[in-house]
Amino acid sequence: MATERTSPAAPDFETIARNANQLAESFRQSALQPFERMGQGGAAQGGNEIDEMTRTLTKVAETWLSDPEKAVRAQTRLTESFAALWASTAARMQGQQPVPVAAPDAKDKRFAHEDWIKNPVFDIIKQSYFIFSRWAEEMVEKAEGLDEHTRHKAEFYLRQLLSAYSPSNFVMTNPELLRQTLEEGGANLMRGMKMLQEDIQAGGGQLRVRQTDLAAFTFGEDVAVTPGEVVFRNDLMELIQYAPKTETVLKRPLLIVPPWINKFYILDLNPQKSLIGWMVSQGITVFVISWVNPDERHRDKDFESYMREGIETAIDMIGVATGESEVAAAGYCVGGTLLAVTLAYQAATGNRRIKNATFLTTQVDFTHAGDLKVFADEEQIKQIEGRMAERGYLEGARMANAFNMLRPNDLIWSHVVNNYVKGKPPQAFDLLYWNADATRMPAANHSFYLRNCYLNNTLAKGQMVLGNVRLDLKKVKIPIFNLATREDHIAPALSVFEGSGKFGGKVDYVLAGSGHIAGVVNPPGKKPKYGFRTGGPAKGKFEEWVTNSTEHEGSWWPYWFKWIEEQAPERVPARIPGAGALPSLAPAPGTYVRMKS
Repeated sequence: MATERTSPAAPDFETIARNANQLAESFRQSALQPFERMGQGGAAQGGNEIDEMTRTLTKVAETWLSDPEKAVRAQTRLTESFAALWASTAARMQGQQPVPVAAPDAKDKRFAHEDWIKNPVFDIIKQSYFIFSRWAEEMVEKAEGLDEHTRHKAEFYLRQLLSAYSPSNFVMTNPELLRQTLEEGGANLMRGMKMLQEDIQAGGGQLRVRQTDLAAFTFGEDVAVTPGEVVFRNDLMELIQYAPKTETVLKRPLLIVPPWINKFYILDLNPQKSLIGWMVSQGITVFVISWVNPDERHRDKDFESYMREGIETAIDMIGVATGESEVAAAGYCVGGTLLAVTLAYQAATGNRRIKNATFLTTQVDFTHAGDLKVFADEEQIKQIEGRMAERGYLEGARMANAFNMLRPNDLIWSHVVNNYVKGKPPQAFDLLYWNADATRMPAANHSFYLRNCYLNNTLAKGQMVLGNVRLDLKKVKIPIFNLATREDHIAPALSVFEGSGKFGGKVDYVLAGSGHIAGVVNPPGKKPKYGFRTGGPAKGKFEEWVTNSTEHEGSWWPYWFKWIEEQAPERVPARIPGAGALPSLAPAPGTYVRMKS
């Protein structure tokens, strides 16, 4: 007996239309929320990034319009590319298999669905997008008469626009989204709008795109899991001492200085990839600073405050807890920059309690500081300072947005599409939970950092003054382990490489794979994900150093531990946090880490 074939149900266009109307109304209400909040007395955000982007890209356009002949040639190149696309499409319609005129990068996940290739209409949309994108990028690259900072800003802002207007973001130009919307009768859009309204409400009127399930994690259980105790607390930090896992430990304790831009537990996400937990398992007495999430009470806490009440006080308290006057220290990102400043200050004043230093993706020379330098010119810094003056701090969401803009396709638009168009709640992911756990920054500290590092690069030039002391990194002669990562958008490998030459002692420069986080949080395992390179002193040209370096498989962690152990191999019985002169104030990860912005 033949089986009756069932035809697929036709899309319910009436339901889709009804949902579309509801979607439009919900969007209208969502769009009005920020303005209603301002009308009720909410503080307006100072500075206008849209205006800054418009001014910058207008400068690019003006350089081309000033030479009409050159502008016509550029327009002709674009026209010829589209003509080639139409010719290629015509050949395809005749059964040929022409080479694409413009294809996405193999790593571009936005166009992974097979219909982007199989369906001629969507193939044309995709290739048109890349033809225009690459033409626009070329226009910025070849614009004459632009200073490098303006060109850098133009490249950055253009990347934001091209990411935002990708056809992969919209239902009618994305075959996967269109298919889902037709199958669900637009129900996916309604679920997405509900999440959009929730996210605007959670952001206090500003859209805060959720990247993960924020309810899926509990401190001490799912993230920040390594056992330990808070043994000291002041206005700026809690000092955590971790419980030993070995009978003996290295005599010299280690102090970790994390960035205050993010929270410390990126180094302690879970037992499988916790750098802190791994250090403890190797027999190191580990202390970590957990910075306060500041508010208006901390507006005057500056770089010197973070040095004195942070690093120097932590070293004092480690001495009380362990009886040791000498420590090893490690700094991550801007925490490393603060550590370098402290080393220069101590070298100038004869305080030499830090005997070796590890820098993890840290910049001390900001000449090649990457895309964050886009935000660091005099006009923009004044706008930021104006905003901070109102409250005494920079809102955590603003810095979080800036970091997300460094990778807009991965950290912004993939979540926008998944949440608000597909209508799917994000999955639980500890790294993205940490990424969304934003921190504020005191006005005085952030202003000093932007002006002295990104704008004027005073530390690298030997012109930074702290506590009436001029700082010179050449006076820092202790052994240094300086880790960079190959794909770092925040502390570029070239920047870290050139910063190595600013110190006066021996620097072991190591280049790990991947980026700012994954390259650091890369634990040893049976299947090494990223390797690393070593090659002696960081001298000469960066490209030559890479060419001549030695590549190693697996994690850099064991290589680092051998280095740290060689500095001071003596061991003593394991130390129990809270059992000595500093009693426990709270179990790790403490209270400061729980403060939300």
